[in-house]
Amino acid sequence: MPPRRKLCDLDRGRAIGWLQDGVGARQVAQRLAVAPSVIIRLKQRFHATGRVQERQRSGRPRVTTQREDRFIQRQAMQQRMATANNIRQRLQATTNTVVSGQTIRNRLHNFGLRARRPVRGTTLMLITEQLAEPGALNM
Repeated sequence: MPPRRKLCDLDRGRAIGWLQDGVGARQVAQRLAVAPSVIIRLKQRFHATGRVQERQRSGRPRVTTQREDRFIQRQAMQQRMATANNIRQRLQATTNTVVSGQTIRNRLHNFGLRARRPVRGTTLMLITEQLAEPGALNM
């Protein structure tokens, strides 16, 4: 089943205009490539409230705007070695938006990206020193 497509405010206004002009709900739905039930619910909501905007929903509001999300994506694409905290600091310096590193990782995950996770491995110098010890090569 394809994902649900939300109508933007412009399309909702068009749909109501067409319905008021006498176009049927099925034809409006075909023009906008949505199910007829979407148009019927829109018509009922418009008659009840006089508005076409969606009502406010419950849940935690998003910390970042779409513009800030695009900024996060662009930073991750431009600097592939940037960590989530580096991107967070750039976002805070640029837009004055305070978010956590986990929020940055969540936004990058939504875009199909990953933040670089710095891993501290054993240094090459330690490995070579261990190999250079007398008797290390004679096993």
